Amino acid sequence: MKAIGYKENLPIDNIKSLQDVELETPKATGRDILVEIKAISVNPADYKVRAGMPAEGDNWKVIGWDATGIVTAIGEDVTLFNVGDEVWYAGDFTRQGSYAEYQIVDERIVGKKPQSLSYAEAASLPLTTLTAYEMLFDRLEVSKDDANKSILVIGAAGGVGSILVQLAKKLTKLNIIGTASREETTSWLKELGADTVINHRNKLSEEFEKYNLPAPEYVVSLNATEHHVDEIAKLIKPQGKFGFIDDPKSLNVMPFKGKAVSTHIELMFTRSMFQTEDMIEQHNILNKASELIDNGTIRTTLGENFGTINAENLRKAHAFLETGKAKGKIVLEGF
Repeated sequence: MKAIGYKENLPIDNIKSLQDVELETPKATGRDILVEIKAISVNPADYKVRAGMPAEGDNWKVIGWDATGIVTAIGEDVTLFNVGDEVWYAGDFTRQGSYAEYQIVDERIVGKKPQSLSYAEAASLPLTTLTAYEMLFDRLEVSKDDANKSILVIGAAGGVGSILVQLAKKLTKLNIIGTASREETTSWLKELGADTVINHRNKLSEEFEKYNLPAPEYVVSLNATEHHVDEIAKLIKPQGKFGFIDDPKSLNVMPFKGKAVSTHIELMFTRSMFQTEDMIEQHNILNKASELIDNGTIRTTLGENFGTINAENLRKAHAFLETGKAKGKIVLEGF
């Protein structure tokens, strides 16, 4: 099968950072299904792993954690899917990824693809949807009936933020404050349902004062957490909840002590990495998301289509993602 992989951790402008290769097609056993990949999307996790996680021995490392496709074979213990089913998923950090024509994945972290979306449109959503949903409802434990409460979403115009804003708007009664720094991303967030958009290039406390905004009960930081942590501590309501998903080199939580603010880290890969007892919740979340999309409650966050799935186009996608200027998700489709 065709695949795109690496053996060395190299800058994306090096042609060997991602290469077109031929690999043996894997076989599905146990609870695994074999999926013929139709479309994928790229995430910050992709370039972070490509730059920092070494390949094992002389093997090609294949990454990628967003995919849509068709089930072509199932393991002997599979009960949730049949051959021919259209599926979507974000995969498992500990296994080979979706930059390939075929991929094996545990059925418990796979959902039925939304019927109303193309493969490319749907590929933009699994990882970010799981991350956003888990952050809101598993980590911060937001109540869907909470009224007169606010959530601040820092870096809201990216992949995770684009779906988190929609989920918060459609499934909760929260007042949503998003941050962006450009006119196009500000407009994007308002389209998705943000009640107020402030500029994270300015001090957040000054932006809150400017717009006369109430102290948020919830704060989610999606990037540059180290830069914003002091402002978050200043703004957040006493006994509030703070969650983040990025990788600060260090994070001093002591500024939160006076307000008894709880701190929460979201990593979508945890359930599959550790085979947790509730691992099947990702199957359930993806199926819920399919229903929400098919009934028009939420929409795809596809930003740009970079064409065919190959090394050249993936290098371009990584390079663009590394600039931090992406709006929505970058997808690729077909081989």
